[in-house]
Amino acid sequence: MPRYLRPCLLLVITAALLLLAPLHAADGLPSLAGKRILVLGDSITQDGRYVAYIEYYLQRLTPETESDLISIGLSSETVSGLTEPGAPNPRPCALERLDRALKAVKPQLVFACYGMNDGIYHPSSPERLAAFSAGLRQLITQVRATGAELVLITPPVFDPVPVSQKTVPVTAEQFGYKSPFVRYDEVLAEFAATETALHEPGVTVIDLHTLMAAALAERRAADPAFTFAKDGVHPGDTGHLLMARIIGAALGLPLTAADLEIEVTRVKSDPVFELVSTRRRLRSEAWLNFVGFTNDRTYQSTSVTATEQAAKLLQAQIDTLLADRRE
Repeated sequence: MPRYLRPCLLLVITAALLLLAPLHAADGLPSLAGKRILVLGDSITQDGRYVAYIEYYLQRLTPETESDLISIGLSSETVSGLTEPGAPNPRPCALERLDRALKAVKPQLVFACYGMNDGIYHPSSPERLAAFSAGLRQLITQVRATGAELVLITPPVFDPVPVSQKTVPVTAEQFGYKSPFVRYDEVLAEFAATETALHEPGVTVIDLHTLMAAALAERRAADPAFTFAKDGVHPGDTGHLLMARIIGAALGLPLTAADLEIEVTRVKSDPVFELVSTRRRLRSEAWLNFVGFTNDRTYQSTSVTATEQAAKLLQAQIDTLLADRRE
């Protein structure tokens, strides 16, 4: 397929799928304007590139929004509380730190992207689906109790093609991150369907998985070796940008349909993005430790004051650059 046709086709697919599998909420889309936003998730959110892209677009395209994102993704985390046999440590569960996070950050809006680890890389099972569903219900209950709105983001895709040497069939004796079920993406699709079937007051669902799977299929039709995630799980720059586009478009951001690779290059060369990304990383690490978590051991810090002061200085630089461009 000619390179110049890719963004157009992706835009058509995205629009069509939004009609087929729409996001939903009891009272429409949540407003981001003036909101303090907590972003929860696993290692993909801890990597945080999609969050940085979203912040960049918010600041560049809708500066009047003045939203405040604090992302504290945690590697290996689930909402199900499950861990595969043979893992060196129990996987952390979001519910263990959720109350502390809500009290510390005091968000008005919470984004949560889980599912990738919740099936523990096994074939589908009613028990694991039930654990994931129960975790979501507890997440909804705790967020709702604070008065905050919640946006659930279905998991990104699992791509078996680049890790075909380590994927295993349904007849395998052992499954896990190091030996994932070859059709594990079907499990993630089941999780996504579970989330999109939720109709709860104050809860919006953005079906990232369906749209990302369609984009992967479209790119692979033109290039059989193409992948968003070289390890099958963790997206690279283009995958994170696609995630940001899907989430941002669902929230009404006026995003470009430019080729993903071209847009990645453009954004990463923008000094505003460099500052936004640095600020996001600084705050994410500080708030993650301030809220505290247990992985191989327990981590807890006592303050984010110094980090927030540094973040204000970075924001002042961002504001100056953006103001200069508007003159």
